[in-house]
Amino acid sequence: MGANSERVSWFTRLKTKIRNNKIKTAISLLLVVVYYFSLPRKLFENNYSTVIESQDGQLLGAKIASDGQWRFPESDSVPHKFQKCIVAFEDQHFYKHFGFNPISMYHAFKQNRKANRVVRGGSTLTQQVIRLHRNGKSRSYFEKGIEMILATRLEFRHSKDKILELYCAHAPFGSNVVGLEMASWKYFGLQPHQLSWAEAATLAVLPNAPSLIYPGKNQERLLAKRNRLLKKLYNDNVIDKATYELSLQESLPQKPFDVPQIASHLVQKVAKEHPTEKIKTTIQLDLQERTNEIVKQYYNYYKQNQVYNISVLVVDVKTRNVITYVGNSPTDKEHQKDVDIIEAPRSTGSILKPYLYAAMLNDGYILPQTLVPDVPTQISGYSPQNFNLTYDGAVPASRALARSLNIPSVLMLQDYSVNQFYEKLQQLKLRNVNRQPSIYGLSLILGGAESNLWDLCKAYAYMSSTLTYFNQNDSKYRKNEMLNLNYDADFQPDFGSSSRQKNIFGAGAIWQTFNAMKEVNRPEGDEAWKFYDSSLEIAWKTGTSFGSRDAWAIGVTKDYVVGIWVGNATGEGRPLLTGVDSAAPILFDVFRLLPKSKWFEIPYNDLDPVEVCELSGYLAQEHCPKIKQWIPKTAKKTDNCPYHKIIHLDKNQQFRVNSNCESVDEMITKSWFVLPPVMEWYYKSKNVNYQNLPPFRSDCVDALQDKRMDFIYPKANTKIILTKDFESKVQPAIIKVAHSNSNAELFWYLDDKYVGTTKTFHEKPIFATTGFHIITVVDEFGNEIRRKVQFESE
Repeated sequence: MGANSERVSWFTRLKTKIRNNKIKTAISLLLVVVYYFSLPRKLFENNYSTVIESQDGQLLGAKIASDGQWRFPESDSVPHKFQKCIVAFEDQHFYKHFGFNPISMYHAFKQNRKANRVVRGGSTLTQQVIRLHRNGKSRSYFEKGIEMILATRLEFRHSKDKILELYCAHAPFGSNVVGLEMASWKYFGLQPHQLSWAEAATLAVLPNAPSLIYPGKNQERLLAKRNRLLKKLYNDNVIDKATYELSLQESLPQKPFDVPQIASHLVQKVAKEHPTEKIKTTIQLDLQERTNEIVKQYYNYYKQNQVYNISVLVVDVKTRNVITYVGNSPTDKEHQKDVDIIEAPRSTGSILKPYLYAAMLNDGYILPQTLVPDVPTQISGYSPQNFNLTYDGAVPASRALARSLNIPSVLMLQDYSVNQFYEKLQQLKLRNVNRQPSIYGLSLILGGAESNLWDLCKAYAYMSSTLTYFNQNDSKYRKNEMLNLNYDADFQPDFGSSSRQKNIFGAGAIWQTFNAMKEVNRPEGDEAWKFYDSSLEIAWKTGTSFGSRDAWAIGVTKDYVVGIWVGNATGEGRPLLTGVDSAAPILFDVFRLLPKSKWFEIPYNDLDPVEVCELSGYLAQEHCPKIKQWIPKTAKKTDNCPYHKIIHLDKNQQFRVNSNCESVDEMITKSWFVLPPVMEWYYKSKNVNYQNLPPFRSDCVDALQDKRMDFIYPKANTKIILTKDFESKVQPAIIKVAHSNSNAELFWYLDDKYVGTTKTFHEKPIFATTGFHIITVVDEFGNEIRRKVQFESE
């Protein structure tokens, strides 16, 4: 019985021991788990400042954190001098302990008990990181115990260097300055690695007593603490005697430095897209600063005309990197200094014309020298006007682009179609061209749409890159020719593989477009361009929006795109504000800061040599005077010259004849360049070599069939609004007709009622009632033209 009882007791004790061991093991495991997860994966959840640096690591600007603190994102290293200073001052055994220092804590406890107050902390740098992490906790012995536990956990997680980085990023340095990097800029205007030993020592003592830094206060106490630290560094052989003595002579920081704002509007952009991050940008610091100075100079000049805002964007074509970003001029709040104009939608003026020219060349609608009408035009009530209010009759398409003529551009767009051009702009990713094509209508080419400097520059950069890549890569295109710009130095664009398939424009069309844009003799009547450096080979275009609200200039080379906008961010127009006078001078000044580029090579593999009519610019027909010209391969489907016709002259070549009045043997056959009457009327005034078609000899019966006149205004199916003067009297409509014979007399009729004659200048005031009327004009040879017109009162 006794043996059994003893055996039961032994089993009971064994079971109890096993159970207790399991409990202890479970508790141990629980403690291990609690210990492991006691520290959150991300130690600091603070809001950081948004910081941008140049491509070589210089500070360009920063935006304060949302909590009002200047707190830069964590750096990946601690400068050697500061590392030596902070360890010597705060925790000389930092690289030896495992999170806390018992000896230091014991001495701190004794001193605090003796003084009956806290005079020494005894915390290691690791513990101070934990205290910064547990911001707001009371300083008690219990809290100190938690800090010790968490400090050991932090030591297991991170290396000593990483712990030091965390401390440097989150330690307070006085006022609203947090972290070493911001303190270095604020108090010394330097990056941390540029600090001297004295400057590093000054910052090292601040987290211990950040109130010492206030300028003009506590200077003696701060100086004494700094010098004691320098003495310790000297005694520990960290610095030599000469360095120590020189460091003692350095003064303390006085007035705080402002954070650099070299690219303040780019900071805003980065803050929207990468908030609370530090971004190393593609900005070239020297170029950015010099461009800022140019903008400042022009701002001081233009504000005299009450023009207050300027923006500049410079792009490296090869990489699509933004190397200069000036979002606005150094104006004031009243004039919208904080608005980033580079991203602001503005009326495009004429800046889209090169895209239309390239599209029509690319799709075989025109050749570079194709004559385009430049005559008074009204299309469904829309009447475009050239900037100088004159007409050339007809002008080569390339010259129309170089001179930025509005009427030829509108007529070209009408021929190409608004819908088709709209699709091209969508392919170019112009984000603000986002309404229905029918809403824009033909005004799309003259500023009826809005775009922004960022999108326009990226589109021109695409064209330059496409042409250069084609010439350098066996006549191939890139599949993913990037239609975006980049400011992040770490971004690596993926252009994809090569292809024979062009994406938007072919190389030939782009080359022809850039050649037209290189012409210096434009815009109309401006003689100032002779003062510009002709050695700068740049394809460039200006634009001025309606009401002189926006002045544009964009220039392109093989290597760079420079975009300029000048105006008022409020949208207020100003007299004399034009792209050519206001934006272009800045464009050329910025280009002079850049290395010169060679002109684009000819993309022969996307061009064909063809015979072109010397006078009309169309593909030559049999009777045209011919010249050889390189044109895009797709342009071979354009029309043949419609303006050369065969005529028969008498032997003196004075009159036209036919077989009814002259023997065939006596006739002289010639090819003659003949424009339609309205085009001819204006063309011959600008082209002295133009020869009118000779009249028929009086004895030739076909003389009466020579219908060489046409209406200038109104066009077919036109509605005319009858206006009233200040006395409410209805005013006449002015009808205009062109005749090939300047001496011809014309006879005018309104609904078969004779209303008068004209000679030389064929403009007739017509008084009419509302409704439909027939206007008839008859010349002295009996030729007649008619036009049905609808009159309405206003």
